[in-house]
Amino acid sequence: MTATLPPGGIELGADELAARWADAWRPEQVAQRLEGVGTTWCVAAGWALDLFLGRQSRPHGDLEIAVPAAGFPEVRKRFPEYVFDAVGSGRVWPGAGAEALAATHQTWLRDPSSGRFLFDVFREPHAGGTWICRRDETLRLPYEAVIERTADGIPYLAPELVLLFKAKATRPKDRADFDAVLPLLDRTRRGTLGGWLARVHPGHPWLAALAG
Repeated sequence: MTATLPPGGIELGADELAARWADAWRPEQVAQRLEGVGTTWCVAAGWALDLFLGRQSRPHGDLEIAVPAAGFPEVRKRFPEYVFDAVGSGRVWPGAGAEALAATHQTWLRDPSSGRFLFDVFREPHAGGTWICRRDETLRLPYEAVIERTADGIPYLAPELVLLFKAKATRPKDRADFDAVLPLLDRTRRGTLGGWLARVHPGHPWLAALAG
C-alpha cells in the first residue's frame, strides 16, 4: 500500500452504503467459492469472532476476509462475474485498477447488475508465508499461528488478532465483541492479546479486563 491515494474515487453516504451492503454474503458462501484455492485466506473482523464463538452474536453489516496481498489475483479469478472496487479513506475506486490497488488495502466485491457489495477483501502485508501486522510491522507471525478453522473447515483470523484490530476504534460494537469473546479466552490467549495491546495501543482500557 502506498502513502498517496490516486485521484478520483467516489464518496458514498452512510445511507447508500447501508443499502448497498444489504445483501452481504455469509462466511459459508465465500468459503464455497474459494474451496481449493491455493492462496491462504481467512474470515476477519466481527464474523471471525462469531466463527470462534460458534454462533452469530449480532447482526453484521458486511463480511471481511483477509488474504496475503500477493494472493489477491488468485482470489479475484474466482469471481469473474463480479467486480472488485478499491476502497480507502472513505472513497471508492470502481474497477480496482493497478494504481488504486497499490494505494489501498481494502477491496469490495460488487455485483455489477445490482451495484450491491457482497464482501470486503483485506489485502494484507506479508513476507512469503509470514503474516505482517498492518498496525505494527514488527509483529510478524507464521500463517499457521494466525488462522484457525471451524469444525466444517472455514478459516478465520485468531480472535486475539481480531480484537487487536478492533481496539483502535472501540466503537460500541467493538466493545460488545470484546465482552462476548473475553469469557472464552484462556489464560494464554489473554496474555498474548494483552502483550500485543500494550505494544500497539499502550494504556488501552481493555488491558485491565484481560488482567482480571
